[in-house]
Parts: sequence; structure tokens; C-alpha cells
Amino acid sequence: MLTEQPFQYTHVESRLVENVVVRRTDDIETYPSGWKYTLHPGTLEDLTLVRYTNTHEDTKGHEHHIAAGDVDGIEFPGMEERLFEFWASADEYWEAVDGGPERPY
Repeated sequence: MLTEQPFQYTHVESRLVENVVVRRTDDIETYPSGWKYTLHPGTLEDLTLVRYTNTHEDTKGHEHHIAAGDVDGIEFPGMEERLFEFWASADEYWEAVDGGPERPY
């Protein structure tokens, strides 16, 4: 069961899209970390540039996908650290097009 309102936004600019959904959950069987999240910048042509997710945390753990493929064996440092890691990766793409969403940090 989800326990609070999510932190979420979608930003579209220069043919790039960034979608972020982070929510605390008490369903620790499915989400042992206590979080349900999807962090994803990609293109409007449906190309994944970077994606962090724990959609299958109970069976696959935390996942990190990049345009070149999957990154195996990633640890979960905590939600705040994961967001900062994600934003640092996503900002590389946004800087290339001189744009991007405002960051809350």
C-alpha cells in the first residue's frame, strides 16, 4: 500500500522527456526499501537514456538501464542519494540541449 503523496513531475523540452515518480510505501514484501520509484529521461522517440527503477525490487532488486543496456548489481544508497545520482546523469543530457527542468537542490 502506498502511504503518502508521490513526488512526481514530467518535463518535456527539445525532444527529451524526463519523468520522475517517487513514493513511500509500506508494502515491504514488494518494495523492501520502503520506496517505489521510476526515474527516467528519454527521447520522444521512446529511447531510454537513463532509467532507475525498482518495479521488480522483490525479485530483481534495484535496476539501472542506460541506452547501451542494463547496468547490473547496483546498490540502493537511499532515496535522496538515488535522486541526486539520477539528476547528475540526466543533467548531462539536458546540458547538451541547453535546457532541462529546475532541480529542487
